[in-house]
Amino acid sequence: MEMINLKKIVLIMTVAVAVPVIAQVENSGTIRRRSESDKKKTERTVGVTDRMQAFYEKKAPHDADLAYMREIYRELDLKKPENAPLYYPEDLIDGRENLLRVVLGAVVSGSIPAYEYLDGREIFTDQYKVNVGEMLDRFGIYYTQAKGSTSKNPKYQIEEADMPTDQVLNYYIIEKWEFDRRSNRMKTRVEAICPVLTRNGDFGGDTKYPMFWVKYDAVRPFLARQYVFVSDDNNMPQYSLDDYFNLGMYSGDIYKTRNLRNLSMAQMFPDEDVRKQAQDSIDKRLRSYGKNLWVPTREEYLAQKEKELKDSQAIAYGDSIPGKTVVSETSAIAKKTNVRSRKRTSTAKKPKTSKVKKSSSNAPNSSATKSVRRRRR
Repeated sequence: MEMINLKKIVLIMTVAVAVPVIAQVENSGTIRRRSESDKKKTERTVGVTDRMQAFYEKKAPHDADLAYMREIYRELDLKKPENAPLYYPEDLIDGRENLLRVVLGAVVSGSIPAYEYLDGREIFTDQYKVNVGEMLDRFGIYYTQAKGSTSKNPKYQIEEADMPTDQVLNYYIIEKWEFDRRSNRMKTRVEAICPVLTRNGDFGGDTKYPMFWVKYDAVRPFLARQYVFVSDDNNMPQYSLDDYFNLGMYSGDIYKTRNLRNLSMAQMFPDEDVRKQAQDSIDKRLRSYGKNLWVPTREEYLAQKEKELKDSQAIAYGDSIPGKTVVSETSAIAKKTNVRSRKRTSTAKKPKTSKVKKSSSNAPNSSATKSVRRRRR
């Protein structure tokens, strides 16, 4: 009995000493329970961690550092060869997914938020977040509740047969062209992406339905994991979808610019030819903005002037400009006539001229008159 009582006393003393130590460790901040906000941060798709998300997030430059900024809305037509990497593969092959599966999969799983399409007045705040279930119902996309879905954090799952890959034939993107004072460079970045459904209208023709906007920085970790090949000549997927957008490999027409009246290019320029000229003019100004601000050095200026002088002299003499092999019809005809005239002059017989024979003073039969200065009288 004494032995049992001794063990109880030792156990009580051990517990009494350990409890303050544990409390002290917890209060010191070394051991801390995960809060609800921490749990939400880590509730992402498998393979995308908080560290990856923080790595791909970029802070927008401060307005004080910008000398110029313009927002451009482009439409990417997936029928163009340059935009084919966004559409293919149509089906899920060896884990490779196209852009729609990556974006829509991240949205329905609750990994990234989606925002309403407001037609030129996009606001990426919690007030304009899309209710994913209502959005899927509105566009007639079948879905089921995913595991772990709750009323506060709903998650959905779309079967492979119900994925509308053949209906999303266009994308809208928002580009920001910013000239940074610190680096003296024009930088282009994609701010948001919007899938566009294309369906047959009630009165014939195709009707486009923009689905939602996703911020590019939020979807970047998912795009960086998906590699595509951009050429039929090389089937090795060397670029990710993130590289594809950052390197500007896509081809898109400007359908809108941020303006005070919130008008599209079609509203501002109803004529198609005039609208095309306006789009090309905007593109040219944006791409040459940084070059026009560059002040060349004295050596660069003299080299450019020398090159311009050589080009002007070459044009004056009828030669081609160095680096160009353009030959006009008039110059070709002029060269042919010059060649013919040269041939004629070379083949024409020259008239005979009488040669005067020079008489030698030493010759005995010379008929030259003799000097009379030394003649004696």
